[in-house]
Amino acid sequence: MWEAALNALGSFLDPSMILFLVVGVIAGLAIGVIPGLGGTGAVAVLLPFVFILEPAQAMALIIGAVAVVHTSDAVTSILIGIPGSAAAATLLLDGHEMAKKGQGARALSASFLSSMVGGLIGVVALTFAIPIARPLVMMLGSPEIFMLTVLGIALTAMLSKGMILKGLMAGLLGILLAQIGAAPTSPEYRYTFGSLFLTEGLGLVAVALGIFGVAEVMSLVARQKAISNVESIGSGWGQGVKDVVRHWFHVVRGAVTGITIGILPGVGATAGAWMAYGQAQATARGDDKVAFGKGDPRGVIAPSSAGNSIEAGALIPTLLFGIPGAAPFALLLGALLIFGIEPGPRILTQNLDVVYVIVWSFAIASIIGAAFCFVLAKPLAKLSFIRFPLLAAAIIPILFMSGFQEPLELPVVWVMLLVGIVGWLMKTFGVPRAPFLIGFVLALPLERYYFLTSNLYDFDEWVTRPAVLVMFGILILPLVLDLVRRVRFRGKVDAVEVARGLAGMEALAVPRSGAIYVSAGFLVLFSGGFLMAGSYSEAAALFPKLATGIGAVLSLIALCLDIVKFRKYKRNGLRHDRGEWLLLLRTVAVALLWILAFIALIYVFGMIVGTVVFVPLFLWLVAKARMRTIVVYPLVVLAFLLALQEFAQIVMPRGYIYLGI
Repeated sequence: MWEAALNALGSFLDPSMILFLVVGVIAGLAIGVIPGLGGTGAVAVLLPFVFILEPAQAMALIIGAVAVVHTSDAVTSILIGIPGSAAAATLLLDGHEMAKKGQGARALSASFLSSMVGGLIGVVALTFAIPIARPLVMMLGSPEIFMLTVLGIALTAMLSKGMILKGLMAGLLGILLAQIGAAPTSPEYRYTFGSLFLTEGLGLVAVALGIFGVAEVMSLVARQKAISNVESIGSGWGQGVKDVVRHWFHVVRGAVTGITIGILPGVGATAGAWMAYGQAQATARGDDKVAFGKGDPRGVIAPSSAGNSIEAGALIPTLLFGIPGAAPFALLLGALLIFGIEPGPRILTQNLDVVYVIVWSFAIASIIGAAFCFVLAKPLAKLSFIRFPLLAAAIIPILFMSGFQEPLELPVVWVMLLVGIVGWLMKTFGVPRAPFLIGFVLALPLERYYFLTSNLYDFDEWVTRPAVLVMFGILILPLVLDLVRRVRFRGKVDAVEVARGLAGMEALAVPRSGAIYVSAGFLVLFSGGFLMAGSYSEAAALFPKLATGIGAVLSLIALCLDIVKFRKYKRNGLRHDRGEWLLLLRTVAVALLWILAFIALIYVFGMIVGTVVFVPLFLWLVAKARMRTIVVYPLVVLAFLLALQEFAQIVMPRGYIYLGI
């Protein structure tokens, strides 16, 4: 084992490894600063490049990005009060208050350094988890791995900010979409509707970029407003370092909390960051406790340390059990599968060197990322001062260029667009998207291991195995506790839900009836999928029927609950602002039409020429940019695309009218 670790470390003597790691770090830092994209966006943008890399180089590239996203997302949270990610929202309480007092640099310094230390502590935990977990995972059979996969999807849904039912629906929708294409247990195709393109199934990159990337572009372009009014980050870099040294216990405890949360699949960085903040506040005494929320550096240090260590902790279930510990690692699983590396018990015997490349990449990236943040804090912050439509002019072509790389077929752009629309609806009406993506990634191993289990064991034989019973108990426990809580405190829960709805401006803009239509849409999709599965053979229809059947039942329950909740909100006087809602729909429709226009340009002229036409028009008519920007900006984007085509062997879509570019 230690020999594999040393060999993996020696691979970083190769300059190309360091180069790809640094490229990943820079991409992760830049994307982390942009609100709404986060680690999943960073990995999704980089994932197409793995097709031209060696496994070790690909892992260095991806892990380099994941390891630093929660380092740079502090920039927008602290400086402008807009969280770079959901986990970074904790930094608004004290970090942004420090920035208002002219201590932005101090808060950033404390956040960068504690994030680096938290990441390194997480790497140490991951390193020692490998020899401990190795004999354990070798004892797992197909029933245990099947239940672990079920647990991974279910826990993600159950721990999705209290939206258990809709989280389960989203996970099942991801499983349903993953059924498109060839059945793994039968020589036939499912849900292809006669399309030759769909026989290959939906690509992970296209689905990930659609559900998060395209959906976020539609949402953020619709807002049409400047991201920041802050002009200076102040001073106090050295004081922030002193704060970390003085409050080292909060750094360590935050990291331990993050690792613990990261090991639990689907809990995510948001829960870990808030838990670390809560622990820091709970252990403070007297006047020290009052300082929290008013600019206390401890309120920055604890969640920053937890945010990065969670990602390291999430690698444990991802690598050792094949269950994504967080949404970005669902894409990491896809990258590993591209190289024929199957996460789970086998990776510890067949690909241990790759595991340690990931470990070393995370450690080195944490250090490089923190160093870059200290140097690049001001330039990174400038990205957040720009209105999003200006950024979207470049992001839209890059998203569709990235999604094209996996299938190298133009119909993939329609997949991205349709999934993006679904993603926007899910985000707007409160359906979590992380379970959807994890369900999509885990659908194939879920079906494969169930097929093996059902063929090797009788039902009563495998379902009564001790480990399976333990995991079943873990699966049921959150449901039971939630049901007990709702029955016991029904009145209080209802009051809290109504108060949250009344307090949220977004809730006032979005009609509550929209949730009813979304649940009804889920019901129609699952019911249609169930009926279509009846035409397949028994082996091919088993999983589609199971997923759609359960999905239809859950959707029906959600629909009834949404109707009840809608009536409750009306009784409590909640009314959405019709004018704001119509404005939101109008601006989203405009963003959607521009994306459709870009797709049309790709079909006619191809990516390069389409981008040359699209970017200046978008800057002029949507972003309202200055003439100098309209001239220079497209040239920079064009140069970037041509460089990728020439030096990175990235394939650009060709249109019907090919101009030889």
